Amino acid sequence: MIRWEPTGPYEIVFTTRTGGVSEGPYASLNLGRKTGDDVERVDENRRRACAEIGADAARLALNYQVHSTLVHRAQEGERGGVQGDGLWTDEPGLPLLALAADCLPIVLVRENGAAPAVCVLHAGRIGLLAGIVEAGVTALDGGVAAAIGPSIGPCCYEVGEEVAAPYRERFGAGIMRGGKLDLWHAAERELREAGVAQIERLDLCTACNPDLFFSHRRDGKPRGVQGVLASIAGDVR
Repeated sequence: MIRWEPTGPYEIVFTTRTGGVSEGPYASLNLGRKTGDDVERVDENRRRACAEIGADAARLALNYQVHSTLVHRAQEGERGGVQGDGLWTDEPGLPLLALAADCLPIVLVRENGAAPAVCVLHAGRIGLLAGIVEAGVTALDGGVAAAIGPSIGPCCYEVGEEVAAPYRERFGAGIMRGGKLDLWHAAERELREAGVAQIERLDLCTACNPDLFFSHRRDGKPRGVQGVLASIAGDVR
């Protein structure tokens, strides 16, 4: 797992595919119950991931992701019953999970002495253009720092003109390189335009690193998913 340590009482990791109990195309730390994997193994993987940030997996919250701009206040134990692509909380000890397998997992935290709050986002090519990043920043309503996790990179993300055209219109011609789309740059631009000054990019390509990450573009289905897991430290029940 890849830890991000912003200023404040936050526990945040971007997960990889290693360190779990799943097998075959889900090996080994698959966090998605809707992938076809054995759900007991997925639940154990989620327990292991939550333990990494000192959180109780029974309290874990995540959305049913639909490539939207919907960001909800997290409800303890709500696992996929609500459509959306962002979750936020100011409640200590409540772990939030956003899943991805080429899309961008993004985490936002309040800084600058404001009351702690954290938000996780699932941001794909549709959500980025639609405004999921701005919606997440708005939900936290304060000085925000951000980290952009592993996703398919500009080295690998070949797209057709129907995808490229609206991105060039929004971000300029440089967003495309040899027929490949740069989601990392697009996400950073969206964050900066939403007022986020402190941004960390991991610049790790999921498609290039089969030993570390699941990738939909590379593997298709069946395959697992990784994600970003975050909480505010404290109040572990």
